Amino acid sequence: MVHIPCAAVLAVIDPTLIASIVVALVVGVAGGYALVRALSKKAVSGAHEEASQIKQSAEKEASTQAEKILLQAERDALERKEKADGELEGKRNELRDQDRRVTKREDVVTKREETLAEREKAQDRTQSQLADREKKLQQKTEEMEKLLAEQREKLHQVSGLSTEQAKAELFEIIEEEERHEVGKRVRQINESAEEKARELAQEVTLNAIQRYAAETTSESTVRSVPIPSDDMKGRIIGREGRNIRAIEKATGADIVVDDTPGVIVVSCFDKVRQAIAVESLQRLVADGRLHPSRIEEVVAKVTSEVGEKVVKHGKEAAMVADLRNLNPKIIEAMGKLHYRTSYAQNVLQHSIEVARFSQIIAEQVGLNGRLARRCGFLHDIGKAMDHEMEGGHPKIGMDFARQYGEKEEVLNAIGGHHGDIPSTSFYTPIVMAADAISSARPGARRESMERYVQRLNDLQDIALSFNGVVEAHAIQAGREVRVMIDAEKIGDDEAYLIAHKVAKRVSEEMTFPGEIRVTVLRETRAIEIAR
Repeated sequence: MVHIPCAAVLAVIDPTLIASIVVALVVGVAGGYALVRALSKKAVSGAHEEASQIKQSAEKEASTQAEKILLQAERDALERKEKADGELEGKRNELRDQDRRVTKREDVVTKREETLAEREKAQDRTQSQLADREKKLQQKTEEMEKLLAEQREKLHQVSGLSTEQAKAELFEIIEEEERHEVGKRVRQINESAEEKARELAQEVTLNAIQRYAAETTSESTVRSVPIPSDDMKGRIIGREGRNIRAIEKATGADIVVDDTPGVIVVSCFDKVRQAIAVESLQRLVADGRLHPSRIEEVVAKVTSEVGEKVVKHGKEAAMVADLRNLNPKIIEAMGKLHYRTSYAQNVLQHSIEVARFSQIIAEQVGLNGRLARRCGFLHDIGKAMDHEMEGGHPKIGMDFARQYGEKEEVLNAIGGHHGDIPSTSFYTPIVMAADAISSARPGARRESMERYVQRLNDLQDIALSFNGVVEAHAIQAGREVRVMIDAEKIGDDEAYLIAHKVAKRVSEEMTFPGEIRVTVLRETRAIEIAR
C-alpha cells in the first residue's frame, strides 16, 4: 500500500475549488439554518392552530357537557318536586280520611248521646207518671176507706130496718172486702207454685252441672304462623307473587303478609282449610324450600293428613258421647267441628257437653237419656257447613241430618234449639237448656265485654233510627232484635216494610256469624177505667 502525504494532496487541488467548497459549505449551513428556522416557525404556527382548535373543541364540549348537566339537574329537580307533591297529596288524603273518620265517630257519639238523653227523658216521664198514678191510687184508697166508713155509719143509722135488710147490706160489704182478700191469696199461691217450679228447675240444672265436671279451658284455632325473620316474607311471596298465589290456590285460604313483625296471618271462613294452610306454611317455613311444585306437594300431603284427623276426631267424639250407628258422613261433619270455635269454645267439645247435659236432664224427668244424648250431640252439626250454604246453622244441620235418616226428635232438636221452629218433642227444650248450660258455665266462652255490648247497642241503634219505632231490644246474645212500633202511626203493611229495612241495614252495616232475626211487634191496646 502506497501512502501519499497530505501536503502533496493539497498541492495538487486547485485553491479555487477549495474556496468554492468553503463557500458552498457556508451557503449550505446558512440555507439549512434558514430552512430549519422556517420549518420551526411553520411547526410553531401549526401547533398554535392545533392548540386553538383543541381549545375551541374543549370549550364546545365543555359547553355541551354543562348544558347536559344543567338539563339533568332540572330533570332531577322536577322529579323531586313531583315526588314531594305526591307525598304531600298522600298526606293530604290521609288527613282527609282521618278527618272523615273523626267526624263519623263524633256523629256516632252525638247520636248515642241524643239516644241516651231521649231514654233518660222517657224514664223521667215514666217515673213522673208512676208517681202520679201512685198518688191517684192513694187518693182512691182513701176515698174507698171513707166510703166504707160512711156506709158503716149509715148501717148504724138505719138500724131501725129489718134484720134481713141490714144483713143483706152487711154481707155485700163483707163480700167486697173478702173478694180482694181471696184474690190476694190466689196470687200468693200462684207465686209460691212458680217459686217451687223455679227451685226444681235450678236443682235439675245444678245436678246436671255437678255430675258433668268438664275442663273450662278450650282449644282455639291457630290464625297466624310465626316466621324466623322478615326475610322469609319475601320468600313466601316469591318472584312476582307466584309462591303466595300457589299457597292460596292450593289451600283456599287468604295469606296476609303485612308489616307485623315475626308472623304471617291466615284468614279463611272454612276452619278446616285454615288449619291446612297453617300447617302447610309451618312445614314450608321449617323446610325452607319455597316454590310452586313444592307447595302443591306439601299442601296435598297436609290435606290428606287433616282429612284423616277429621274422621279420627269425629270417631273419638262419638265414642266419648257413647253414640253408635252414626253415618260416616255425619261422623266426618262432626270431626270438622274440632277446628271450629264459638267465642273461644271448641264446638266439638261443646257438642259432647250438650250431649251429656241432655242425658242427665232427660233421665231426671223420666225420658230416654240415650235419645236425648244423640239430640244434644248433633244439635250444632250445621256449623260444619254453614260457611258453604245460605241460612242459619239449625236449618242447615236439620236438612243434612235428614239426608242420613236421623229420627224426627233429633231433627226437631237440631232445627229448633234456637227457637227457629216450634218444638214438637220434649227433647228440643232439653237440648236448649243443655246448650245454655254448656255456653254459660264459668270459663266456657269468652268475648270482650266491650265488643259484645257494642254489637248489641249497634243492633238496637239501627232499629231505633227508623220513624215510628218506640223500643228495640237485642235478645238471644244478638241473634234476634225485637222492634216495638207505635200502632197509631204505623200500620200492618208498614210494619213488614220496617222489618225488611232493618234487616237490610243490619246486613250492610254489621258483621256477624249466621243470621239475625228481626221481629217487628205492633200492638193496639184499648184501655178504659170504670168508676
